[in-house]
Amino acid sequence: MTLPAETIAALAAELAEAERTRTPIRRITARHPEATVDDAYAIQGIWRDGRVAAGRRLVGRKIGLTSRAMQEATGIAEPDYGVMFDDTVWESGAVIPYGAFSNVRIEVELAFVLAEPLEGPHCTLFDVLRATEYVTPALEILNSHIELEGRTIVDTISDNAAYGGLVLGGTPTRPHDVDLRWVSALLHRNESIEETGVAAGVLGHPGHGVAWLADKLHQHGARLEAGEIVLAGSFTRPVWIERGDTVHADYGPLGTISCRFV
Repeated sequence: MTLPAETIAALAAELAEAERTRTPIRRITARHPEATVDDAYAIQGIWRDGRVAAGRRLVGRKIGLTSRAMQEATGIAEPDYGVMFDDTVWESGAVIPYGAFSNVRIEVELAFVLAEPLEGPHCTLFDVLRATEYVTPALEILNSHIELEGRTIVDTISDNAAYGGLVLGGTPTRPHDVDLRWVSALLHRNESIEETGVAAGVLGHPGHGVAWLADKLHQHGARLEAGEIVLAGSFTRPVWIERGDTVHADYGPLGTISCRFV
């Protein structure tokens, strides 16, 4: 790490305040161009520990920037990850308060729910499939607490990989009962199709994203636990959402998800 411990703590506190006030802060890399990916995960870690200390419960992890569509949309060329808390998860059909976020974008993903722990190094796709209880459709709500223009991966990781929330729905399916590469989805906003995609857009198979995460967490002295939800990464570009919008995602045989922002 290159940033002093007091700077890392101060930036984590800024992000916590930005979450509370829903007011994005100036880019970290604009103020600290020397900041590294390790610094970013340290900032995220302090922010995470503060939320846990305040009583929030970690229920899983999200992986970002795993598809070419998302890398081109953000200009960032490597994956990242963040954490998900219990109070950020909704079920299909939910009415979600738009004012709870600084800004809202939606991504189409698959969620892996683990029956067994997963640990690196050298975690494979087959390890992931063996450890997964079921896979189900999911929508990720992106919410940035850092100004969007000019962001780098350091800014995004510091900001908990821009995670805001999760909507789960569709038909939970055992990973061996479907070829996950060919799961496809149509994303509607207010009855118009905004994006379409196929899950193979995530590293060739969405399970590869989960394996990548297990290996990455091992570098940070952690692992994925049984019962955790893992968002494997988007296979569409993010769609901007405004107050009052209705979102509907059709995953074909795996079912549908809908929600409304009010």
